[in-house]
Amino acid sequence: MRLSELSGKEIVDVKRAERLGILGQTDLEINENTGQIETLIIPALKWFGFRKQGGEVRVQWKHIKKIGSDMIIIDIPDNE
Repeated sequence: MRLSELSGKEIVDVKRAERLGILGQTDLEINENTGQIETLIIPALKWFGFRKQGGEVRVQWKHIKKIGSDMIIIDIPDNE
């Protein structure tokens, strides 16, 4: 699958039943040796007035359970 095919898909956490973001608004951590995506880095921004607050959610590629036509389902174990 090409990166362009992933762009625009919603990222959903199956345990929390919440939308984390959209791929394309995220950063990717790529292994320089293999060229494989290792981690999705999703900004967790919230607007309070005019200031942005938040950090990021890091999702390892191994936690992606399903890539559908418009959604990416992730399942992060509780111990991580």
